Amino acid sequence: MTDTDRAIDAAQFAETGTFNAMPRTSSLALSPDGSRLVTVVAELGPDGKKWQGALWEVDPAGRRPAVRLTSSGTSESSPVFAPDGALLFLSARPDPLAGPDAKAKDKTALWSLPASGEGRELFRPGSGVSQVRVASDDGTLLLSASVHRGVEQGEQDDTKRKARDDAGVTAILHEAYPVRHWDSDLGPDHPRLFTAGAATGRIAPQDLVDLTPDADGGVDGSIAISPDGQWVAYGLRVEVSPSYGRRTALRLAAADGSSDVAIADEDGYSFEEAVFTPDSSALIAVRATESTPTDPPRHALVRIDRVSGEITELTPDFPEEPAKPVVSPAGDAVYFTASHLGHVPLWKLDLASGEIVRLTASGHHTDVVVSRDGTTVYALRNAVDHPAQPVRIDPSVAEQEPVRLLAPGVVESLPGTLTEVETTVADGRRVRAWLVLPEGASAENPAPLLLWVHGGPVMSWNGWSWRWNPWLMAARGYAVLLPDPALSTGYGPDFIRAGWGRWGAEPFTDLMAITDVAEQRPDVDETRTAAMGGSFGGYMANWIATQTTRFRAIVTHASLWHLDAFTGSTDESYYWMREMGDPLADGGRVRDHSPHLRVADVRTPVLVIHGDKDYRVPIGEGQRLYFDLVRHGVPAKFLYFPTENHWILTPGNAAVWYETIFAFLSEHVHGEPWRRPELL
Repeated sequence: MTDTDRAIDAAQFAETGTFNAMPRTSSLALSPDGSRLVTVVAELGPDGKKWQGALWEVDPAGRRPAVRLTSSGTSESSPVFAPDGALLFLSARPDPLAGPDAKAKDKTALWSLPASGEGRELFRPGSGVSQVRVASDDGTLLLSASVHRGVEQGEQDDTKRKARDDAGVTAILHEAYPVRHWDSDLGPDHPRLFTAGAATGRIAPQDLVDLTPDADGGVDGSIAISPDGQWVAYGLRVEVSPSYGRRTALRLAAADGSSDVAIADEDGYSFEEAVFTPDSSALIAVRATESTPTDPPRHALVRIDRVSGEITELTPDFPEEPAKPVVSPAGDAVYFTASHLGHVPLWKLDLASGEIVRLTASGHHTDVVVSRDGTTVYALRNAVDHPAQPVRIDPSVAEQEPVRLLAPGVVESLPGTLTEVETTVADGRRVRAWLVLPEGASAENPAPLLLWVHGGPVMSWNGWSWRWNPWLMAARGYAVLLPDPALSTGYGPDFIRAGWGRWGAEPFTDLMAITDVAEQRPDVDETRTAAMGGSFGGYMANWIATQTTRFRAIVTHASLWHLDAFTGSTDESYYWMREMGDPLADGGRVRDHSPHLRVADVRTPVLVIHGDKDYRVPIGEGQRLYFDLVRHGVPAKFLYFPTENHWILTPGNAAVWYETIFAFLSEHVHGEPWRRPELL
């Protein structure tokens, strides 16, 4: 089966079931000789209850259709090529060679797929493998897997897991903060890093070198191995103080476990996304300033000498927030991405001159890989009007439209058109937004308007979203406004600073100003409007409900309501306190911007949506919001997901999410009778 069987047209946005069935592309890996490009395509499983990822091979030349490489009852992910051309990946698929007494059968394992032949399992620890990196020169493996405190990976860890299970113990004792992250408890096991020789056969516990035996709970997700296989870089969370929280230092470990030192450890900074230069002599990393009540975080690319530890800033005058650096094979340039005016272009930094060139004219680029000869760059490109698709980029051409490669999930048509609107607000800032217009919208047939506020809050509407997709709304006749108010990325540091600690001020007035502009269009019906958002966007939806009655309906998902309670119950309390202040010691900002104190002013019908496993914005926020609305006589409904987290991630629940919103908007925007979704 090929990619041509999976093209997408406008009709598929009319039903949530067909939308859920669309292929979803992620990850990208390039073989050492540049002849093979592999991606992951997720599709609905046979039972329709989950998405399953499979490996697909894409023709780098863009002539041949993509071909599926793997098929199993579980998902494949994280493809990476070894120097010998074997394709490594992660999967929880069962091992056909394992005996009946094999342990950890349902855990994620490291697999190898040769250029020809069957895949084989290499390593399946009791916790599963969470990450894999490969040294490009000698094939040394760097693996991340969780292990219990005080024991070694392998038999000792397996024994402790079994003892807890046999005793019926699920308790976790915490001796440091934080205790949760997004939708997961931290502990009782914690990530550790291991190295192993090149993948020539099954890996036994004794083949591993444990680089972080004493780093329980401190290793973050940013890891790298040098091309020569001699060095490993990883982030380690460092406690600053009980009142401030943690920052992330960058550590350098010898791959044989003989040494481990802090290579970048500076007060006021965290280091992320480190990668080695091709000669293994230095690292390129993102250095982030820690936020304060007056200043949001700022990101810059830095070079860190592996021997001396000298740090050189590479992007001192770049106004945006660089991320995901990739070093050219010759070591003369760094490719990176950064949000800019509703896009996430690929940029190229010349290390000799310091010149930065924008290589792509439009779109949101991720998963950048560079051919060994340096002549070609590949990436996944998505945009507000197209899901992720592999593309080929010429590293010598500025402002180009990349060559799109044949792969599943190409959108052939959409149920509407995409345009932009903008305005200048009182302090002189330019505020812009994407505007999705449904088919047939005109002065004679103006479309109802849905204001959709992004989350973050330090984010932007700059790409495709499967979770918050405006084209499903367009298919039902809505114009959808996707604005970037103060706090959004892609407009320079002052644009973020304008809303920092002032969530209910400039972000709100920016949203109202850009909504005014959209409503002045003859193809938009200003008398039929609604507003919605998730996470920070949900906060803004709540705040909008307390400030104005201009909208007929409000939809608020995973939203902040009681900022004092939220600050102490979210999974990363310190981050929010650095911006908004300690509610007990310095609660002015919290009081000024907490919508719960203004519930008596809400008149607009509200649909509250929340998942019980949401640890970023805990379920108590949704429960308190719904109760406060009900007791103040506000027409409200509460769509509750006992098994979902900050995002609605399973196909059935995602469909119900959209269907409930459609029904709520139909009732209040169009004045139709309430029609409860069939499965609720």
